[in-house]
Amino acid sequence: MTTRPVYMTLFLLIASVCASAQVVDTTICDILANPRSFDGKTVRVKSTASAGFDEFILKDASCNQPINAVWLSYPEGTKAKAGPLALIAVQAARNLAVPATQVQHTPVKLEKNKDFKQFDSLLSTAHKGGGMCLGCGRYTVSATFVGRLDGVDRAGIIRDASGKISDTAGFGNLSLYRARLVLQSVADVTPHEIDYSANTAAKDDSVNEGQSGDPVASTRQAAKAFGVESDAGKQLERAAAAYGNEGEDNGVNVGFGSANEIPKNDGSKGDKDSPDGLLLNCTFDMDRLKGDALSRAMAHVGTHIADLRDPSPALTSYELEYRAWMTTILSALAYKQKTLTAPGGYLLWNSGWPAAERQKSVDDGLASFLTNWASLKK
Repeated sequence: MTTRPVYMTLFLLIASVCASAQVVDTTICDILANPRSFDGKTVRVKSTASAGFDEFILKDASCNQPINAVWLSYPEGTKAKAGPLALIAVQAARNLAVPATQVQHTPVKLEKNKDFKQFDSLLSTAHKGGGMCLGCGRYTVSATFVGRLDGVDRAGIIRDASGKISDTAGFGNLSLYRARLVLQSVADVTPHEIDYSANTAAKDDSVNEGQSGDPVASTRQAAKAFGVESDAGKQLERAAAAYGNEGEDNGVNVGFGSANEIPKNDGSKGDKDSPDGLLLNCTFDMDRLKGDALSRAMAHVGTHIADLRDPSPALTSYELEYRAWMTTILSALAYKQKTLTAPGGYLLWNSGWPAAERQKSVDDGLASFLTNWASLKK
């Protein structure tokens, strides 16, 4: 039997620890090309972060992916301010026939230094202007980000050849993101103020009367304003009905608070059953969804719920968001709202548009917002 010096053993142990903690320099596009290859690794990436209505992302429009972004999450217990206003996390219900194993990730400890506090403060600073601007922040932020990368091959609701739900995967809103960065540190923080000056039409928009204090009931009222048999009325009623009736156990769980941290039950099956094996956990930030804004948000998320549970036709991430924003616009129209603006200063509705140009103006505004801000491929 041979022995090795103690100092050699210590050297090998230190080398092993350093190797396991090695930081991989990469890009958003390289991550999105093969998220699974980065799963569990600590990465360093330079990117631009944005927080909007249902976005909290690091993005790069040049990646040519269906979603050109990595979802950003703070570690559990961070209690910071920046993040999305509304989010749906898709979770396997207790009665879905998938393994109950939970992925074990290395815990991340966030460095809450001056740079992080600046980053979080900038991204959580709201744009102050007239009219309704859902999730509109004042800044995007470029920085160098370090954190644990979680990656999967497929994201969202996974169905078999017959259309039956077989599993769920992914991160962020609608669980459609194939990659997530759990933030460890941020540096080289550079703010970019968003230009809202072109959106002058939104400077005078009063709160609308006749809207119910119950945001789901408000969506039903909006449906009646168009006529429940009209296409617009049916679209709004469908969004309201997606939440189910009071006390109904349909797998839709509504909560209020922040959605910027990794969930406590991250990756695990739920403890409740649902009719189709899915739990749709909806979170709304009540501190930033005041008055009519909550009704618009509920109409938006209700459309997502209905679309996620409808196996046909299969919708892309772009189509899912387009449909949800169209319902949001219809909700605004029903209450005679003058304007509706999306994050980044994209005007989606203006009652002052000439009637003959309104549909084109809506389509153009949505296309610009979804591709340029939300980083979705059409």
